[in-house]
Amino acid sequence: MTESQNITVTANLTPLPDKVGVDGLEAKWGETWEDDGTYKFRGSKERSDVYSIDTPPPTVSGSLHVGHVFSYTHTDIIARFKRMNGYDVFYPMGWDDNGLPTERRVQNYYGVRVDTSLKYDPDFVPPFEGTEGKKMSAKDQVPISRKNFIELCEKLTAQDEKQFEALWRKLGLSIDWSQTYHTIGEHPQRVAQKAFLRNLARGEAYQKEAPGLWDVTFQTAVAQAELESREYPGFYHKIAFHQEDGTPLYIETTRPELLAACVALIAHPDDERYQPYFGKTVTSPLFNVAVPVLAHPAAEMDKGAGIAMCCTFGDVTDVEWWRDLKLPTRSILQKNGRIVMDTPDWITDEEGRRVFGELAGKTTFSARKALVDELRASGDLDGEPVPTKRMTNFYEKGDKPLEIVTSRQWYLQNGGTNMELRDELLKRGQELDFHPDFMRVRYDNWVNGLNGDWLISRQRFFGVPFPLWYPLDANGEPDYDHPITPSEDILPIDPTSDVPEGYTEDQRDQPNGFTAEQDIMDTWATSSLTPQIVTRWAEPGQENEDIFNATFPMDLRPQGQDIIRTWLFSSVDRADLENHCLPWANATLSGWILDPDHKKMSKSKGNVVVPAEPIEKYGADAVRYWAACARLGLDATYDEGQMKIGRRLAIKLLNATKFALAIGREDENHHVGEAATANWDPADVTEPLDRAAMAKMALVIREATNYLENYEHSKALEVIESYFWQFCDDYIELVKNRAYGTADSTGNIPSEQAVKSARTALGLGLDAFARLLAPFLPYATEEVWSWMHAGEGSVHHAEWPKALPYANAAFRVSPDLLANAGQALAALRGIKSKAKVSMKTPILSVKLAVPDDVRESIKAAIGDIAEAGRVIGDFTFERAREVVNELRESRGEEPATEEELETIVVADSELGEPPAKKPKQPKN
Repeated sequence: MTESQNITVTANLTPLPDKVGVDGLEAKWGETWEDDGTYKFRGSKERSDVYSIDTPPPTVSGSLHVGHVFSYTHTDIIARFKRMNGYDVFYPMGWDDNGLPTERRVQNYYGVRVDTSLKYDPDFVPPFEGTEGKKMSAKDQVPISRKNFIELCEKLTAQDEKQFEALWRKLGLSIDWSQTYHTIGEHPQRVAQKAFLRNLARGEAYQKEAPGLWDVTFQTAVAQAELESREYPGFYHKIAFHQEDGTPLYIETTRPELLAACVALIAHPDDERYQPYFGKTVTSPLFNVAVPVLAHPAAEMDKGAGIAMCCTFGDVTDVEWWRDLKLPTRSILQKNGRIVMDTPDWITDEEGRRVFGELAGKTTFSARKALVDELRASGDLDGEPVPTKRMTNFYEKGDKPLEIVTSRQWYLQNGGTNMELRDELLKRGQELDFHPDFMRVRYDNWVNGLNGDWLISRQRFFGVPFPLWYPLDANGEPDYDHPITPSEDILPIDPTSDVPEGYTEDQRDQPNGFTAEQDIMDTWATSSLTPQIVTRWAEPGQENEDIFNATFPMDLRPQGQDIIRTWLFSSVDRADLENHCLPWANATLSGWILDPDHKKMSKSKGNVVVPAEPIEKYGADAVRYWAACARLGLDATYDEGQMKIGRRLAIKLLNATKFALAIGREDENHHVGEAATANWDPADVTEPLDRAAMAKMALVIREATNYLENYEHSKALEVIESYFWQFCDDYIELVKNRAYGTADSTGNIPSEQAVKSARTALGLGLDAFARLLAPFLPYATEEVWSWMHAGEGSVHHAEWPKALPYANAAFRVSPDLLANAGQALAALRGIKSKAKVSMKTPILSVKLAVPDDVRESIKAAIGDIAEAGRVIGDFTFERAREVVNELRESRGEEPATEEELETIVVADSELGEPPAKKPKQPKN
């Protein structure tokens, strides 16, 4: 976009309020934005005209905390900036309402649990309502049908979403609320099922029966991306296996309860201690089952005894050994985390069968205790168990270590087994612009560390069902190798209630009939398709096709750094498989919010702050300011002190704008006059100080624009805010007397052009600040914009300021003049502060010691400096170097450094009499 050489701002000025403040602005402007459709996507058809954002759908789980406010504000700043740069911003909002968090909340809120054997009850009324936060045990929860449970999930999430939307609106997010979606809604279900069927047809989705991570509490399989490694206490048990001659061979294990599942002993091939045993067999204690001693490079020579049991299955290493060495499967652990009831047929020893009978049906904890007692009694336990701590895999939402259970699950290729796809996804990562760029390594590390494909099936209830049925043979056994799939045009479907083509409902679960796939998709299997969901991928109709072509691939994915491995990577994977491209061009990654003790905020720790509280206390603009001060990718502390600064900034913008707009519009009673029109033409900026202010504005606009184009919102705010305070504290103070056009302290009246120059610079400056601060403080800036541009629409559709017109107005005057003049004024005021007299006290004469290179600069603004400092007599200059060094020499000090000489120093001054205080007027 080419900048114009000049721009005249015509201001339609409204009557100004008697008092200004930030309270109540959210309600006032929120309603206006909604009525006017300020943030509605206009439906541009050209991709170059649109900026599209893949907004994170927050998990609907009861409440938000300030961490959400933090990251969503960062996104909103970019959305507002792009809108002011002429883009038709596509900025939808979604609600992630399927998955485990929602199910847990519904179970606790209503006191219910699912029993798939129960039929739907259309008149069901939950036993409780409002037990949020209270964890209820399964035995206390009322069993209900799956359909009844899903209805409760839909009811509660709808209530939560209303509260979430109200909060987002108050925060001032410039969302197009007509583009809202739900991850469990009809359209997202259709997209997820359609994408899955296409993955299946291309061979990218497949099912297999295999050992996998399992959460015994939530009774579901868990994917690699959902793992969380935590330290877990345990004990090392030194156990004797027996060679043919009875000689013991000791292993050390933290899981003796899996002894009956042992299929081999494994040591490293280079471990000389065990090389003589490789290829031989030993028998297990208690159960007397023969197992081989084998070598595998994954065995750790320096861990425990250096030789370990391979049990099917104790951990992921067991799976690796089992797969590589083609070992038998001897599973004894059920999905509920208890030992199987029936004694396995590989245990033939009578004593061994007795011991296993003692373990049958026990939890792993109880079985461990019982088995250790048996080992101690048999003499096969050497010494007592030794305490240890080990890193163990947990489901990120679970409380118990994960077990490994064999089950039939659905998988999607993600580069874990397909090296060609892995290379392709690594290249996609290089194409994507990460902000900040150092986050890119997390993506690369995750892709390179994948050890299997993406497990996308879950044994839950509230989610997107797999659109599949299976034919049953004459014995009622399902044929999993030949699933029945629906046509795309009837999606979405629920196989548990819908019937496949060619069958009737009475054939459900009957021999030679069909059965439904009971599993649902992992919540990420739907969320990974948010770019396709919001852009209406593969939806019929010309309108949907137009939106897709105008918005996809999208421009921005904002998200938390902790879900690079889940949401970001899985979205890249799905878009690569389906669309053969990246889903978006940029990804912005936010850091964590820390509490005042610098600990990460989380609901589980109980240290979260509900965002409604600071918004109510300080205002939305203030909370947004705090969020905007934080840089992408870095953690930030919850700081109400920064919110107070943000509130002061918003109030200062209101006051400064009102002051500038009121000049020349006050009647004899000092009330602000009626509506008026003002023309602020940069050509009318003629005075050096005014031009310096415009020169500085040009620099600020260039810097802030560059930072925002590079998604560095915090640096943009820092640049804008710094100059805003300089503009208010220095420039306005220096020129306000000239702007009023009244006689100065010596009786001189400024020329009409000098007055016009000041008023124009003030108008142009505050008009620019309203636009520059609009992405950060949307409410305060909309308020001041309404005073300046009545009837011209929202500031959030105003053109983002361009630097060139301000640079032209500067006409070769350096912005340093403003800084130097501000220092001079500060020095003059410092005289009065030191003398403890009023700032209105006249200075009869003053000598100002300044560095040589700024003397001429300050002389150019000497009239404004003298008037602002109330200098009514001689104003002369001294060379800073001479004055300062003479003073230091008289004190016996070293000469001043070059750095010290850059500071303006008042050498001498004479003060007049302070003005008489006005008598207090009696109260009415």
